Order: sequence, then structure tokens, then C-alpha cells
Amino acid sequence: MSVLIAGAGIGGLTAALSLHAAGIGATVVESAREIRPLGVGINLLPHAVRELTELGLGDALAGLGVATAENVYADRHGRRIFSEPRGVAQGYRWPQYSIHRGELQLLLLAAVRERLGPGAVRTGARVTGFAHGPGEADGVRARVLDRATGTVAEHHADVLIGADGLHSAVRAELHPDEGPLLWSGIRMWRGTTKAAPFLTGRSMAIVRDGDAELVAYPIGRDRINWVCQVRVAEPGPLAGDVGWNRPGRAADVLPHYAHWALGWLDVPALLAGSGEILEYPMADRDPLPSWGSGPVTLLGDAAHPMYPVGANGASQAIVDARVLAYELSAPDGIRAGPARYEAARRDATAAVVRANRAMLRDGGRGPRELARITDTYRRATGSEVESLNTRPSLSRPSPTRPPLIRS
Repeated sequence: MSVLIAGAGIGGLTAALSLHAAGIGATVVESAREIRPLGVGINLLPHAVRELTELGLGDALAGLGVATAENVYADRHGRRIFSEPRGVAQGYRWPQYSIHRGELQLLLLAAVRERLGPGAVRTGARVTGFAHGPGEADGVRARVLDRATGTVAEHHADVLIGADGLHSAVRAELHPDEGPLLWSGIRMWRGTTKAAPFLTGRSMAIVRDGDAELVAYPIGRDRINWVCQVRVAEPGPLAGDVGWNRPGRAADVLPHYAHWALGWLDVPALLAGSGEILEYPMADRDPLPSWGSGPVTLLGDAAHPMYPVGANGASQAIVDARVLAYELSAPDGIRAGPARYEAARRDATAAVVRANRAMLRDGGRGPRELARITDTYRRATGSEVESLNTRPSLSRPSPTRPPLIRS
């Protein structure tokens, strides 16, 4: 079996590693001409860390990320409202890591090239469309644009996976009548700043005051990742040029936080000290009634873009990748694997999309309300401690490769 993956993000690269571990060949095409460690921090929840650990990357993750010990909710004066343990401290068998997104992507890229070969990831190439016949033997004929030359070549594979992000070309061809992204009305600014650790040094802080919220956490090498979220409009469709990941200015975000005095974290200095600030709207899409067609399906943000309020986007893409490989590696994987994968993941990720919306909408500030919201979120997203700790592995050993040693 051969699988073509559109997109070398976290989900696409994890899919390549998972397919290889199951004995399935994969090629990744990535629109960017060079994959560089861009971006800022993200969180890998225990259900994602488990999957990457089973792929043999546990030690590398521990070396890159910070194992989050607690979430601390506070007001703008630094007074603690509610806190809860995270990761191993919460009872999971696997940590929660705060990590730089670009460094995680490079870790996955290096593992793919080492295990699948240096030519497994082709950069400067973008899937622009595809066609497939009615039979299993017909496979998929993907049109791949070489961005350097402008030429389009046909790439044949048994299965095509659209892991090409929020503006997925594969999704657009599968669902051509879909409308624009849905904006929450919240503008986001993100950055990383060299700063002294706060609280335990492994704490994530969530602070809200009126229409402004701050999330801050360490991501290693004396860096604090921060996210500012400010409601500036009513929710609605996101039309036109959204300026995705456009450069932001400290002068635009600082006025919303200039009066904050947490004591244990200097917020104005944190925001002003970032070398680069990214600005973009918080947006998602309504869950799709179906993801794919025959041997073509979607993964990660291409399948289920969600608000980043539950720290779950990258984690869900990693689980997608593992379930996909598990289903494709069954004896009838080409014929039935994509549909089984969708059946396993579509409703589950739709629940996360809805839970993230509810968390944004209902974010009460009292300790009881916050405890209720976080407990409800874990149940809605299938991330309770016992469920993860006792769930069977998604590794299906290759007939030609011994199973990975798991920790």
C-alpha cells in the first residue's frame, strides 16, 4: 500500500511515522519550500504524548518540552481563583508537555527522514486536486504543483490524506460548497519571551479580566509562551483576507493589559519583550457530516479546525494519525480503512469542537464553575484519566517489524 500525505505539519508527519511503524509506505508533500522552526508554543496533552511515546519519541519529547504540573486560574491582580494538577500529577501515565511548535515539527521531520528515507518528505510541492475511480485498484491520482517550476505532475497512491491545514485544498475539493471560517469575534496575539520562570516553573497561567484573557506557560530554554485573547467583535463568518499569522504589534495588544499587576508575572514586560508577535483571529468551522470519499480523507485542522481554548488541536491531530494508521494496516485497509477511521474520529473530534466553543462561551470565573467546566471538558473530549490509562494501544505491529518497546 502507498499513501500520499498532503502537509508536513504535526499531524501529517505523525501519520507518516505511524504508517511506517505499521509497515505501510508513505510520501509527504509540503507546500513550504523549507520547513523551519516557526511558530510559538503549544501543549501536548497526555493522550498525544502517549501516541508519540509509542512511536519511540518519548525521550526526545522530554528533552524538548516542559512537563506541565498545574493550571492556575487567576484574576488580573494575581489572586489564585482555581488550580488543578496536570499530566502525571493528575494521575495520567504520560506527561503533558508545553513545547515549541516548530521544534516539535522538526523533531518529527527528522524522525520521518531517518525512518522512511531522506526523500519521504518533498517540500515546495502542493496537492491542488485529485481524482479517483470507483474500484479499490484504481487508487488516487493527485495533482501536485511544483512551486519552483510551476509544473503540475500526477502522483498515484492507494490513499490520499489531506493534512494540509485550515485552508486545505483537499478539503476544498471534497466540500466545494463550504462557506468561510467562523470567527469567534476574538483577536489573538501570540509570542515567546525570554523571562524568569513563574510560580512552580511548570505552571500554566490562565488570567481573565473582562474581554481580555492571557494564557502563559514555559516552553523550555528560559522562554515563556504567551497568548492574548481579546474580544473585539460579535461572532460571525470570517470573510476576505484574514491575514493568517500576520506580524502583530505590541502597541496593539499592550493597552488591553497595561493595568494588570499579577505580582508573580510582569505581563506588560512579557508582551513587550517578545521578539516576534503573531496576530490572527480565533476561528473554527462547523463539524462536517462526512470527511472523505473512497480512498481520500482528512486529518487534523483540515478535518476539524477548532478554537485553541482547550489546548487540544495538535493533540487531536496526533490521535487522528495513529487511528488512521491502525485502520489502514488492517487486512482490508485500502478498501475499508478510511471509512473506519472516519467513523472512529469524526464524532469524537466534533465533540471537541463543541466543547471548545462551550468552554469559550461558559468560562465562569468562580472556583466551582471552573472545576465544573474542566471536568465537563474532559468527559466531552474523552480524556478522562482512567479512560486513557486503560485504553488498548493503537500500535498494530508490522509483520516485518517487531513492536516498539513502550514506556
